[in-house]
Amino acid sequence: MYEKWIKRIIDVMFSLLGLFFLFPFFLFLTFFLFFVFKANPFFIQPRVGKNKKIFKIYKFKTMTSEKGSDGFLLSDKQRLTSVGEFLRKTSLDEIPQLLNVLLGDMSIVGPRPLLTDYMYLYSEFQDKRHLVQPGITGCVQVKGRNALSWDKRFELDVYYVENISFGLDIKIILKTIKVIFEKETLSDDIPIEPFS
Repeated sequence: MYEKWIKRIIDVMFSLLGLFFLFPFFLFLTFFLFFVFKANPFFIQPRVGKNKKIFKIYKFKTMTSEKGSDGFLLSDKQRLTSVGEFLRKTSLDEIPQLLNVLLGDMSIVGPRPLLTDYMYLYSEFQDKRHLVQPGITGCVQVKGRNALSWDKRFELDVYYVENISFGLDIKIILKTIKVIFEKETLSDDIPIEPFS
């Protein structure tokens, strides 16, 4: 059985190692984005965690807060900066979430935490994703990410919850590294089982 304390040790170990090796990037990006946006370089937003507990997720800011003549924010595409686009493609905008892992709000591996707006709209099946800690990466991130339909994403989230294990976590972490560095092309037609 994959004990909670074992997963917690793995989370703390990987987040500390990640922050140690990525600290130069963390420091540089913090100051660089401060000058780019002339404001807080961090994007902070409430998300839904384990057992639907609300927590604040931390990411590097990738978009401006520019508004149109109507007073509403412009579209994401219009507000996304070139620096922000690079951070998203390389997943460097996710680095601050290692702090969420240390705080115990997130895990290295798990379903991605979604917006609070939808927390009461899930079906009983989809709601199973909240039985575990949300993660920085997960099945969805290595099986297709945004190319997947929402139904497929929820299916993968529940697959993880029902098959959570040390081996699965390590496999997802290794595949995540491969996806980031090899920039694999992910598609929607990847079979869910077996997870390989």
